[in-house]
Amino acid sequence: MWFGPKAPQGHEGNWIQTMPGKSYNVLLRLYGPLQPWFDQTWKPGDFELVE
Repeated sequence: MWFGPKAPQGHEGNWIQTMPGKSYNVLLRLYGPLQPWFDQTWKPGDFELVE
């Protein structure tokens, strides 16, 4: 997934538009999570800045 005000070239299909100066929230939806989610041994990674 790519987040930003403009789609990065070649990644238009996995891009979510953001509005400069506005905030946004990200929601992680898991279907049928496994035990590591419940016992908190697995956590999603942080966002990474790509330039």
